[in-house]
Amino acid sequence: MTVLLREAIGDRLRHARTTKRRTLRDISRAARVSLGYLSEVERGQKEASSELLASICEALELPLSELLHNVAADVSALDRVDAAVESRPDEFAAVNEAGDGEDAASGEGERSFEGGRLATGSRGEDFADFRLSPTLRTTIRAPKSKPVLAA
Repeated sequence: MTVLLREAIGDRLRHARTTKRRTLRDISRAARVSLGYLSEVERGQKEASSELLASICEALELPLSELLHNVAADVSALDRVDAAVESRPDEFAAVNEAGDGEDAASGEGERSFEGGRLATGSRGEDFADFRLSPTLRTTIRAPKSKPVLAA
């Protein structure tokens, strides 16, 4: 599971913009970049130059160093998850077959990394329980557990 740098940067920019309740149009005007191009940068479809990133960060009142630090933390978190999955592939075999969100039968949810920090959840201690959110689109789902009925 490799995340592209442009996707991680785009996710962080979108998160910063939506957290501050600013519109794409507002930021595009302040940063002097076209609305369509800014949208493509946020969706990870375009690589932004350092000058453009600096302009967008200024419009967001977000230090460029903070953006880059958060992106580095996100990518590092994904690398740690990748390493754990590669070192114990049998334990994570069912991850790709798991469904979305919460397991209806068990009521168990997911945990997430936010800014490189683990947000608490209700599952076990395996990396398969982690989900990168809201910054990265890449999701690692925990295997679904089967319901057990007591007699």
